[in-house]
Amino acid sequence: MNAHRPIKTARELVETGLIDSAKEAAVAAVAERYAVAISPAITGLIDPNDPNDPIARQFVPDAAELTLLPEEREDPIGDKPHSPVTGIVHRYPDRVLLKAVHVCPVYCRFCFRREMVGPQGLGTLTPAELDAAIAYIASHEEIWEVILTGGDPLVLSPRRLAELMERLKPIPHVKVVRFHTRVPVVEPARIDAGLIAALKASGKATYVALHANHPRELTDEARAASARLIDAGIVMISQSVLLRGVNDDAEVLASLMRAFVETRIKPYYLHHPDLAPGTSHFRLTIEEGQALVAALRGRVSGLCQPTYILDIPGGHGKAVISAASIADEGGGCYTVTDFRGGEHSYPPKA
Repeated sequence: MNAHRPIKTARELVETGLIDSAKEAAVAAVAERYAVAISPAITGLIDPNDPNDPIARQFVPDAAELTLLPEEREDPIGDKPHSPVTGIVHRYPDRVLLKAVHVCPVYCRFCFRREMVGPQGLGTLTPAELDAAIAYIASHEEIWEVILTGGDPLVLSPRRLAELMERLKPIPHVKVVRFHTRVPVVEPARIDAGLIAALKASGKATYVALHANHPRELTDEARAASARLIDAGIVMISQSVLLRGVNDDAEVLASLMRAFVETRIKPYYLHHPDLAPGTSHFRLTIEEGQALVAALRGRVSGLCQPTYILDIPGGHGKAVISAASIADEGGGCYTVTDFRGGEHSYPPKA
């Protein structure tokens, strides 16, 4: 196959040695349900001789994804109940998500929006839908920040990104535009002068949140791509997901956070994995996560400390996983307090 394009099928995974031919049928069944794409940059990071390779675990489909548990949900963090118009999620008073596109350059096997993204997902907003989304933002003066997510917004061309940013430019109450992306890691060459200019077209404060979960993802190329953004005046923060078999080790987690800081990216969120369908093999217990985060305290600088958070199922927002926001009720059940003071069971009661 062409080494310069993404791997998207079970056959291609076999041809590149990323899975054994005996697994092809099972992986093909996974690919029928959930999108698959592994960029050349990520393929080059995978050690095909390591059955427990942490990069492969994030991107190579596994038959375990077809195991569904009762507590798992198609919309695990509750985007839909907070979507007043197509493409907008307005969960918090002062900020909205703008989901302009639902495709990605790679597809994470633990994705919490896996039922929405990919070739069979929700697609790109139509011109009419984008008009309605921008009109919603313009009409709600409490919106201070617009967060571009999806999907990965940096799959859009610089021209389309610039057009989008120009539409946000005249909205006076929007002061900050944030992009959530994996592109600097998975397609670092895409971060060029044209794309950077597009991200700054609005004249607003521009932030980029980079998603990476293992220190090996912060390659020289990824660090150089991030440096191009930062040197242009764009602030970068990180987001990671705590994943069994990827970063559920205090030293690995410490190395990841140090790698962010060395790259001038401020560690921001460490997510407890969401209850997305077919992702139980990635999930740790909350106690395991708390122990790992506690282990960072004595290991790494305060600059390297992320905030460990849980998105409360049902669309109730994020809670910091600490004694103040989560209480153990026994039997693997918890009461989680949201930012409004509401209490919710986790996992949700049937």
